[in-house]
Amino acid sequence: MEAQALLVLTLSLLFMHSIYAVTFTVKNNCPYTVWPGTLTSSGPALDNTGFELEAQGIQTLDVQASWSGRLWGRTGCSTDDSGRFICATADCASGQIPCNGAGAIPPATLMEITLNGDGNQDFYDISLVDGFNVPISMTPSDGGCSATSCPADINAACPPELAVKGADGSVIACKSACLAFGDPQYCCTGDHNTPETCPPTQYSEIFKTQCPQAYSYAYDDKTSTVTCPSGGNYVVTFCP
Repeated sequence: MEAQALLVLTLSLLFMHSIYAVTFTVKNNCPYTVWPGTLTSSGPALDNTGFELEAQGIQTLDVQASWSGRLWGRTGCSTDDSGRFICATADCASGQIPCNGAGAIPPATLMEITLNGDGNQDFYDISLVDGFNVPISMTPSDGGCSATSCPADINAACPPELAVKGADGSVIACKSACLAFGDPQYCCTGDHNTPETCPPTQYSEIFKTQCPQAYSYAYDDKTSTVTCPSGGNYVVTFCP
């Protein structure tokens, strides 16, 4: 019986390891609180879909080995008089700290991740296609693969026509030109729906200059996606 019990325990541990084979360590180096949110695009949703992370705070997330989704940071969050949780930028509009399957309302800096994809590779990138609200980076814990980062505060360089301002008048987020104007030349839609007919614009180039590793618009350079052999852990840092 003891041998059978040991076998069951071993199989259970192996099963759990196969489910949660990757750990994301989320750090907040910003001088203000960030409320990270997560959205699953494939695979079971994470247990933790949103949480508060004070300045210099650290939180770990257990992630399935084949998970794919997004992670982002919300800022300027509080609970209103009705008890509803709201954020000034990148809100997921769940009314609670957990996002519960809701995505970020742009503008938002998005960390996009696919684990154990084609060729047993992890794929990850930073997307500014929907705009920018907070700097972010993703680094393999073992250092064996490349990191990707958007360390600049694009809000400081945001053109007035793209700027989202807070109650105090400061710029708290920067819209993409597509979000701001809805024009096909910025959104890569209609007659501009191919890489040849949708080149970079003066607005996407502002984003690219500030954060060269990030996707600045829909048909940005494919080198913005990083690949890494599956199985490793990652560190996601706000204000790297």
